[in-house]
Amino acid sequence: MNDTFTITDEQQDYSQYDLDANPFPYSPVPAEDPEIYCGQPHVTEKISSTVSSVLSTGKSKHLVVTGKYGNGKSHTLKYTRSLLRDRDDVVVGYVAQPGEGFLDIYHEFIYDLGFSRVQEIAYEYLAAVTCDITDENPTGANEMESLLDDGEILLSEIVPETIRRLSDVTKFADFARAIVHMVYEDTNLYAWQWLTAEGIRYEQRKEMEIHSALDDDTMGVRAFTAMKNILLDLSYTGVFVFVDEFESIARLSPKNEQATLNSIRHLMDQNSNGLCMLFGCAPEVWQDVMSEYHAFSERIGQEVALRPLTTENLTELVEDYLSRERTSAVPDPAVRPFTENSLELILQRSQGNIRQVLSVCSRMLDNAASESQAEITADFTQEHI
Repeated sequence: MNDTFTITDEQQDYSQYDLDANPFPYSPVPAEDPEIYCGQPHVTEKISSTVSSVLSTGKSKHLVVTGKYGNGKSHTLKYTRSLLRDRDDVVVGYVAQPGEGFLDIYHEFIYDLGFSRVQEIAYEYLAAVTCDITDENPTGANEMESLLDDGEILLSEIVPETIRRLSDVTKFADFARAIVHMVYEDTNLYAWQWLTAEGIRYEQRKEMEIHSALDDDTMGVRAFTAMKNILLDLSYTGVFVFVDEFESIARLSPKNEQATLNSIRHLMDQNSNGLCMLFGCAPEVWQDVMSEYHAFSERIGQEVALRPLTTENLTELVEDYLSRERTSAVPDPAVRPFTENSLELILQRSQGNIRQVLSVCSRMLDNAASESQAEITADFTQEHI
């Protein structure tokens, strides 16, 4: 065995910079629940306005966030999602990319909600019906589940009325049955597979008295609308859908691209209330969509562009990251050990691309710690970049 490699789990010491650890990500991909957002004011204002309008009026509103690769589209969408996720009156779903058509968007949205959340929605609806037709008054999904487990309420007492009401609300009887079957131990996995458009055998559908297959974009739009209508009937304010990497629709054939855009347009037309869609898209693809598919782009109407970072943006970003691992009071300057000149050089080399900025800062800090550099100067950065 030779000793070419030196592999160790010994942690790097950053105490000379008053840091517990290197706060910059080695692989700068957006976290699922970002804690830091370096806001460009025009972007945060536009997103805040769009989301606030839906929350305050209940009317649907949509927005596309454009920006080149690495300028923070995914981070922006995920950060906005993290702000909304804790609210009890909305449902939020994240779609990493639109796939081959609208059915894939629907599938990813339901999958992001998850089995437990969809089952919880089913129990919430059963609770609402129970309050209306029995003497029991369950206030939520957990109480409803307990009543059923304890035998205080029998499913046979409430399911027929629940299916009737859900069918009225959704105009989609098969969807209504699938939602109800989410609470049956024997069939909830079949119901979940049907609801996520994964496809189930005819015998499994027959067991739940579901007659149709959820297997094309039209059915996907219908199912999405059905889910949104259930949530609004349960007094939720709205449904938020974040569709990232929307530029990937450019890889579809012209026919499939148009079909996908038409399906989203139909979804928007059928849901004038309670729906907010935020898209992250590369600007060149969005320009093509704007020029070629007016019927779709006109329904969004609003666009906001993420620009490359400025000097002020970069300084704020580095300060925010460093503050996460500070072991003492904020030093002067707050970006220590980086100097003003080194950040200026990093900004030039990265051309304001946030992904590259984070990657370079992470590397510079590790190199400086290894070489016991008191400061990360422009010369040190020039040498190691």
